[in-house]
Amino acid sequence: MSKTRLAVVGCGGMSKAHLRRFETLSDRLELVAAVDVLAERAQVVADEMPGVRVATDYRDVLDDVDAVLLVLPHHLHHPIGMDCLAAGKHVLLEKPMALDEAECVDLIRASREADRVLMVAYCMRFHPLVVRLKELIDDKALGDVFQVSIWTEQLTRYADDHWAMDPAKLGGGQLFSHGCHYIDLLLWYLGRPVRGIHLGTNTGTPWMGREGTSNVSMEFEDGILGYHFGTWGARGTRLRYSFHAHCTEGMIEADITGGRLLSIVKGEETVLLEAESGKHTENEMAHFLDCIQTGATPLTDGPRSLQGLRAIWRMYAAEEKGEVADLRGLGLDQVEV
Repeated sequence: MSKTRLAVVGCGGMSKAHLRRFETLSDRLELVAAVDVLAERAQVVADEMPGVRVATDYRDVLDDVDAVLLVLPHHLHHPIGMDCLAAGKHVLLEKPMALDEAECVDLIRASREADRVLMVAYCMRFHPLVVRLKELIDDKALGDVFQVSIWTEQLTRYADDHWAMDPAKLGGGQLFSHGCHYIDLLLWYLGRPVRGIHLGTNTGTPWMGREGTSNVSMEFEDGILGYHFGTWGARGTRLRYSFHAHCTEGMIEADITGGRLLSIVKGEETVLLEAESGKHTENEMAHFLDCIQTGATPLTDGPRSLQGLRAIWRMYAAEEKGEVADLRGLGLDQVEV
C-alpha cells in the first residue's frame, strides 16, 4: 500500500501535539513538508522529522502531497481549506471548522465537489478513555445514563499580540475555541439536544476579548442532561480534565489527566481501563488515513462538526438575549447542506 504524502501547514504550539502521529504511522504516512509563514517555526518541525521540506507558503507544496493537516489560526481555516480542496487535496482541519455557518458550508460543499476527505480534528473522539466511555454508555453497563458532566480546567494566556486575543479571529471565546471539543462529545454521547444555555465571563481572565470561563447546560431527549465547564483561568484544579457519566446503577469516570477509566458503584471503585495521558493524535490520523484509503466517511466530518458549532452559536445568541436556546433541528438528519 502506498503511503499518503502529507504537509503540515501551521507549525505553532499546537503542531507539537501532532508530531507523535508521524513516527507512529510511518508505514502509512510520509510527512513531506512543514509550512509556516515563519520559516524558523517550520524548521523546528523539520528538525524532528529528517528529510521534511520547509516552506513558508502552502501553495508551494500542494503539487507534492496528497493531503494536508491545517493547524492554523481559526480565521484562516476557510480560505486555506478551500484552496487545498480546490487543489484536490484531502484536508484534516484543526477545530473549530470555521468562523460561521456560511464558511463551514463552503468547505463541506467544496470537499464533495472535489471528492476529497474533509475531517475536523476533534482529537478527543479518538482518545481510548473517551471511546470506551461511549461504549459503556451505549451498552448501559451501569444502567441508563441521565447526566454527563465534563470539566476542563486550565490556565491559558496568550501574548498580547497573539491572534487568539482577537475575538474576530478566534471566532468567540473559550467555548467556541476549546469547548467545541466537548459540545461535540456531548452530542456524540447523548444524541439529540432539545434546549441549552451558556453563561460565560472574562472575570478571572481579563485578557480575553470574550469569555475565558464557560458553563454550558444542555437538555437532551428523554430528559438526559449534559454539562460542560471550561476555564482558561484556573490557578489551581482538582478535576483537571475529567468526565462523569451518572447512570441509574452507578457512575463512570474518565480521568483524562490521570489516564484512568473508573466505575464507581456503591462507593467501590474499579479501574476499567488505563491509557497514556495526552491527545492520542495518532488515532485521529489513522482514522483520517483509513477514510482516504477506503472512502469511508470520517466520524468528525463536516456536517457532524457543523452540528456542534450550530449548538454553540445558538447558545451564544440566546445568552445575549437572556434566553434559553432552542437546540432542536441542528441537522442530525440532514444529508445535504
